[in-house]
Amino acid sequence: MDARRGTRGLGRSLPRTTLVWIAVAVVALIVVDVVLVSLALGRTATAQNGPAGPIPTFSSSARPSVTPTPSASATPSAGVADDASASRLLSAVDGKEAWRASRTSCSAGKAVLEHSVDGGATWVAVALGDDVRALTGLRATTTGVSVLVGVGDDCAATVRTSADDGATWAAGQPGAAGAGVTDTALQLKSGRIASPCTDPVDAYQGQYTTLVACSDSVAWRNGTSAWVTAPIAGIQSIADAGNTYTLARTGAATCAGVEVLSLPAVKVTASSAVSPVGCWTEGTSSGPVAIDLAGTSLWAWAGDTVAVSADGGASW
Repeated sequence: MDARRGTRGLGRSLPRTTLVWIAVAVVALIVVDVVLVSLALGRTATAQNGPAGPIPTFSSSARPSVTPTPSASATPSAGVADDASASRLLSAVDGKEAWRASRTSCSAGKAVLEHSVDGGATWVAVALGDDVRALTGLRATTTGVSVLVGVGDDCAATVRTSADDGATWAAGQPGAAGAGVTDTALQLKSGRIASPCTDPVDAYQGQYTTLVACSDSVAWRNGTSAWVTAPIAGIQSIADAGNTYTLARTGAATCAGVEVLSLPAVKVTASSAVSPVGCWTEGTSSGPVAIDLAGTSLWAWAGDTVAVSADGGASW
């Protein structure tokens, strides 16, 4: 007898069909196991075909932010306007719209700019920016408003312009905000120059000429020529009227209020004289005064009152 017959393998002892079914079952078990493992991994891994879910955040307070609404006021609140020593700035667009402020220095309180669209009945404060330290010039047109401000720790003279009523500000062109006045200097389109007097009250720079109001006189020049001084006292504010300047004067014996005058804008000499236009009797006869002319509408701001004359100051 062959000794190997007692040790026959399993493959020889089972039918071929049985072996096939066993192999199929083993493969099926392996496939099921792979599927289950894949599903488990898919539940914990970040999806590769889409963004990860949001990370939760937490806050100690869920109060929504509230934007303050500017309030309108019929009383002067622009900067230090109530201070009798502060000069004022007023720039009119037409008979209904104007801007105003008080000139402020780098050491004074925060500058405030205000806007009116109802003939001065109410005024709304407009933000200038946290870096603004002073406001010395203001000029408005139908396309926007420009301010001459001192910014930063060094209070550098800077022109800023807004085309959206002060919602946003951008760098402005030199001279766009008119002339700026400090204690002893003027800030003109060409830069900073010494004032023709030690106590300038107001200044206006046009395309060709410049006029400065001093406490006891006015100084005029054409371009960069020498200053010409005329002994016209009491002028508080200057407005451009084309070929002439419109001036506001206080303390005159002929007007118990603010006297409106006219001065030629060209060929001013030491003997040049002013011509009377009108008298605003409701305006205070002391303290700062500001005027501006838009067409035939003359705006005037004195004390707690703002008024608009439809005929250039002849009547109020």
